[in-house]
Amino acid sequence: MSDRDPKDDGKDVVDAPAMSRRRAMACLAWAGAGILWTLDGGVPRGLPLATMLGGTTASAAGNPLSGTLSFVQISDSHIGFNKAPNPDPAATLQSAIERIRSASQRPAFMLHTGDVSHLSRAEEFDTAQQIVNGAGLETHYVPGEHDVIGDDGRAFFSRFSPRSGGNGWYSFDQQGVHFIALVNVLNLKAGGMGYLGDTQLDWLAADLKGRSRSTPLVVFTHMPLWSVYPAWGWGTDDGDRALALLRPFGSVTVLNGHIHQVLQKVEGNVRLQTAMSTAFPQPAPGDGPGPGPLKVDASQLRQTLGIRRVDFTSLDGAPLLGDTTLAS
Repeated sequence: MSDRDPKDDGKDVVDAPAMSRRRAMACLAWAGAGILWTLDGGVPRGLPLATMLGGTTASAAGNPLSGTLSFVQISDSHIGFNKAPNPDPAATLQSAIERIRSASQRPAFMLHTGDVSHLSRAEEFDTAQQIVNGAGLETHYVPGEHDVIGDDGRAFFSRFSPRSGGNGWYSFDQQGVHFIALVNVLNLKAGGMGYLGDTQLDWLAADLKGRSRSTPLVVFTHMPLWSVYPAWGWGTDDGDRALALLRPFGSVTVLNGHIHQVLQKVEGNVRLQTAMSTAFPQPAPGDGPGPGPLKVDASQLRQTLGIRRVDFTSLDGAPLLGDTTLAS
């Protein structure tokens, strides 16, 4: 089933992309285990990493990662999916949660960047929530397009973001960092880009008004705010309007899911990062007729799935992001 439309088979012919595959692939970030990386002036800098979410602690190893704030991101658990390459996404989500729970450096909380379920069914939400709660962490959610089928997200919002006033977008502060949850999966056209809308953008402007430009921001949403690959709907139509509001701040990190792989883009002080899924991979931008589950050998599946840890080692620069696969 394609991430283009939950009811679409993903086999439609796509138009010629506005962004070339070469340019999209040039944005590929390191997604393998054993690398912790940050961006300094737009240049990726890797650090050796024995373990990200388990094993020897960074502080014990003398690595300066005992940061001010650490949290984890998971995405695209797709509970209810039952086809190749992963007929049991609950098992791989459970594996991800076990890794997080056993971390020698416990994160402060967790972000889930959408597609919690595959078909927005109550039993899928129940299963996902039960597994995620096993991490013992406060978890902040945004919906994916698979979470809002049939009811514009009402069931999702009441369960996973009840303090959002039924809209799904909200913000909170943690240890000097301001977190902003945005919803860009409502009112979508089949195969189209994400959409925020005037009401949400007005809310975002009001949320940011009066905040110090030195406040680090972390924005999390499901579909990319930047145009990764418009021919496949991998982007947000009015994402540039949101980014214009974010650019004046000195440290902005934008985290999303949807495309089931790690890509990055840097625009000044704004770092945009996509994430791996815990369910199944998708093809690289432009590689094949369209998006959807990428079939891989069962022995290789966990190498394509993963989780992310984010460490603010100080509040005067970009955080460190570490992506690790479920096979590592």
